[in-house]
Amino acid sequence: MASLDKRKGVWKSGRGKGRRTPKGRQYEDQALAEVQALLADAPRRADLLIEFLHLIQDTYGHLSAAHLRALAEELRMAQAEVYEVATFYAHFDVVKEGEVPPPALTIRVCDSLSCELAGAQALMAALQDGLDASQVRVLRAPCMGRCDAAPVLELGHAHIEHATLEKAEAAIAAGATHPTIPEYEGFDTYRAAGGYDTLMTLRNGAKTPDQVQEEILASGLRGMGGAGFPSGRKWSFVRAAQGPRYLAVNGDEGEPGTFKDRYVLERTPHSFLEGMLIAAWAVEATTCYIYMRDEYPAVLHILAEEIAALEQAGLVAPGYIDLRRGAGAYICGEESAMIESIEGKRGLPRHRPPYVAQVGIFDRPTLVHNVETLHWIARICREGAGVFADHGINGRKGLRAYSVSGRVAVPGVYIVEAGHTIAQLIDLAGGMAEGHEFYAYQPGGPSSGLLPAHMNDIPLDFDTLQDHDTFIGSAAVVVLGHRDRARDAALNMLRFFEDESCGQCTPCRVGCEKAVKLMQAESWDRTLLEDLSALMVDASICGLGQAAANPIRLVMKHFPQEV
Repeated sequence: MASLDKRKGVWKSGRGKGRRTPKGRQYEDQALAEVQALLADAPRRADLLIEFLHLIQDTYGHLSAAHLRALAEELRMAQAEVYEVATFYAHFDVVKEGEVPPPALTIRVCDSLSCELAGAQALMAALQDGLDASQVRVLRAPCMGRCDAAPVLELGHAHIEHATLEKAEAAIAAGATHPTIPEYEGFDTYRAAGGYDTLMTLRNGAKTPDQVQEEILASGLRGMGGAGFPSGRKWSFVRAAQGPRYLAVNGDEGEPGTFKDRYVLERTPHSFLEGMLIAAWAVEATTCYIYMRDEYPAVLHILAEEIAALEQAGLVAPGYIDLRRGAGAYICGEESAMIESIEGKRGLPRHRPPYVAQVGIFDRPTLVHNVETLHWIARICREGAGVFADHGINGRKGLRAYSVSGRVAVPGVYIVEAGHTIAQLIDLAGGMAEGHEFYAYQPGGPSSGLLPAHMNDIPLDFDTLQDHDTFIGSAAVVVLGHRDRARDAALNMLRFFEDESCGQCTPCRVGCEKAVKLMQAESWDRTLLEDLSALMVDASICGLGQAAANPIRLVMKHFPQEV
């Protein structure tokens, strides 16, 4: 056997010639200097990896191998770890050595259900035929939270509503690639109207966290992100665990058909921020993390500005609110996947138990709330439980923000009493769009599947739809007309799930892919699809795979003539 110093290894090369560097890709001085300049004096922490990847992507239009290697060097991380995170998220373009970077401009065309009903496929074809592919890249993309203005495209970071080729060409010629910031209620206006008075009185001892929790419970407020768990009850779980504790805001509103959180944030961001700070006070959170989807650039700008205003006014310490930017991954709407992303990792859902209330961000107890939930918490604490509890119709309790789109005359967000039926919501939305008759509807995002028009008298709320094998979810209501096919809508939903599956578990990753192939057949193999659906429901790790079968099952149940 050869002696150790004569064997080839990491530091040995050829006939005893010493290797000056370890094996693998070496960093380049120029790339390292560029990365260091971008990071400036930011702390070199692994949990900020996604934020740093955004800096590089925004500056150079892609992530080169040289920059990824330099970033790994700067963060003292393995190259493989940086690469696996960069390639997980849809909004990062990784370019290897020898590959051609993407064009300077990218257009993303939403092809989720509302946009597809409005002609997204024709729009995609027109853009691909009418634009120079060497100058502009055209990609299909999932829901952008603008279903009321379908079809929608994103040019750089600017959104074009009711999009056409002509609008895109005009925006390109004008260089309009940055988001338009809407008018909204800023800090000074909100504060002048009594905003944050409730927060300050609570901090000064006007009520105990237990008293506030009881008021939230008395209001009947439940999580508006989709799960519907009683909001106040979460607080006691988190408070029972030893600190330090964190609060995380799930702003990754990625369920196709949902745009209610954007509606709140682009109009009254401080009602949300005060609710967040009240919840953080109640559980003694040491940091508030806001995880906001990258498809909402205007919201990210607004929040950055208003958080700075809160810091300047002395209502929060600098850094107490940590705004994090998603990178195009629907799965990060699942709370444990969101926490993984906040930690700078791929958004892979965790196995549970333990639950995030006990083991969340950095393995510490974490309270997770949705944007709309926190908006209502602020109002309930300011005006009393009755501001929420004294509303409701058809035997239901509370208020809800319904996102209504599809074949209706006036799509939009309708904040009304909980318990509205689809027939009532269609009336609120001005009735059916001209030339369309009511045929079917999605009651709560693609995860909820489809129901037929004759089931038009069910109150759309928590606990009312389970007997019909569906649920309200995020109240993302999409209406189909008589010219649409339920099977085509279900296929659109499964293609979305196929694209957005994180790939961690086989039942979801392979199940969605196989379902899409089976659903493209002229006649569906009902037995095989039912077996596949049962497997996905029983064996998937998280709600994506568990709910992906709902569109399949409900189409076979309610629209058998189509399949």
